[in-house]
Amino acid sequence: MNWDQIQGNWKQFKARVKQQWGKLTDDDIAQIQGKREELVGRIQEQYGFAKEQAEKELNAFASGADKKRAGTSLHGSCRQLFSSAPVTSGCPPSPFRQCPT
Repeated sequence: MNWDQIQGNWKQFKARVKQQWGKLTDDDIAQIQGKREELVGRIQEQYGFAKEQAEKELNAFASGADKKRAGTSLHGSCRQLFSSAPVTSGCPPSPFRQCPT
């Protein structure tokens, strides 16, 4: 899903964004108002990510935004989004345990 679609349907995506990045406050979500760069900045601030990492996390989120179940767009055995299971080999360490795209 492209970012224009997410921005145009921001009211529906706010809950998904909050679920994906739980450290974002309601005030953060309200300030973002569907603006991609604003969301990247807030992810950087709240999670201490470099801009590149925040972009990567957001790209993974946007590419899977139209899936019915979180994690279905992730690579094979790396569908451990928010899982307490150990990361499989080849997966980078990440709070979201996502494979590189």
